[in-house]
Amino acid sequence: MPLPDHRVTICGIPELPEHVGKGVTHILSIIDTDEPRPAALDAYPGVDHELISFDDVVAEYPGYEACSIAHIETVLAFGERVHATPGGHALIHCHAGISRSQAAAAILMCQHAPGQEEAAFLRLLTLRKHGWPNTRMVEFADQLLKRDGALMRGLLVYRKALIAAKPQLSDVIRNIGRGHELPV
Repeated sequence: MPLPDHRVTICGIPELPEHVGKGVTHILSIIDTDEPRPAALDAYPGVDHELISFDDVVAEYPGYEACSIAHIETVLAFGERVHATPGGHALIHCHAGISRSQAAAAILMCQHAPGQEEAAFLRLLTLRKHGWPNTRMVEFADQLLKRDGALMRGLLVYRKALIAAKPQLSDVIRNIGRGHELPV
């Protein structure tokens, strides 16, 4: 099954105003638990909007709300609405457009395209110049979609391609405490 043909845009909160008037039909906002709803979303009246709050962590840590299965069920329900809209254009954002939004975009592209997980993750390379999808989100989506590790393998292929193209990112990933996610 091919990847979906709807448009996907990934960004961070500061970039939201750049996409007004570009045919966005759906917005998925994934923000930190203590972050207010971005005011820039007011410029998108009538758009199907889903707001989810959890912190960008990949495990349970005191003082943070990690992604849960219920959060990913909400992402997948949002994806169903996007997929049901001919000519849909999903704008997916998190705080910086690097981790949670990247994971959500790949999950939505994989949702109705079993067997295309690697292609979906590699497509991220053309949608955003850099990113590091949230592993926990991808793990939960793999379980819910019953892909037996295919999403995780797609994530690994993406990370290998990204690090091969931008080896300097390895140090950045180590410095933010996620060095254990670097491909070997």
